[in-house]
Amino acid sequence: MDARDRPWYAPQEPTHAGSDAEMRHRREQHRTGGGSRFQVLLDDVGAPRMTDEEDRTIAAVTAFQRSAGLVADGIAGPKTQAALQKADISERREAVDKPGWLVLAEALNRLKEAPGAANNPQVVKLFADAGFPGIKTDSTAWCAAFVNAVLERAGHRGSRSLAASSFESWGVGLPTPALGAIATKKRGNSSWQGHTGLVVGANKDQVFLLGGNQSDAVNVAAFKRSEIVAYRWPADVPLPAPHKLPTTIAGARSGVSEA
Repeated sequence: MDARDRPWYAPQEPTHAGSDAEMRHRREQHRTGGGSRFQVLLDDVGAPRMTDEEDRTIAAVTAFQRSAGLVADGIAGPKTQAALQKADISERREAVDKPGWLVLAEALNRLKEAPGAANNPQVVKLFADAGFPGIKTDSTAWCAAFVNAVLERAGHRGSRSLAASSFESWGVGLPTPALGAIATKKRGNSSWQGHTGLVVGANKDQVFLLGGNQSDAVNVAAFKRSEIVAYRWPADVPLPAPHKLPTTIAGARSGVSEA
């Protein structure tokens, strides 16, 4: 791996030149400049604990100093510690857990309707698990059945409706897209038809939804962000912590049929 591709905190051999006396001086600076308190700051920005490997700790500090525009001397002085205090650690802490219903939905990716007059039993089972066991065909619009089924399978009450718009007032509203949030959108110029799916990515122009009945299959598709009318979250689940979503999804489809 090229050194430029390493995270700033990745362990690496010290690259700074210096005599043994200079290295001893740097180690002493670490001992007297904060010790365990400084290691806590390194932990906060994602650096592995390396208190028994002082040379590697110095290398990590040096790399951070370079990224922060400081003199890269490997010494955890006041300016370095102040920069660590101000560092944005929100995206370097433990990753947001993937909701259980999204995990179940991902397992259904590429599920599709049977050809011709046949019916895929897995699609039909979505209706049953959503609370509509009387529906035995996969030609019935099933985007809401897909979302309801994975929610129910994960132990959460769905909207108990096959209308995509039923999710607009379901659960708790979110101001912005979040991983696994249930998004709803209008379909064409219809005042009542819509579509629903699970958020897996977003950028300023698009939202990526993992959904069912997207060109008769489960897949990830891109939709205009301006078309999304609601982002909802199960009322019995703690709200998601702020996090960044992928801005692109490899293989995402566009212009899918939602009928």
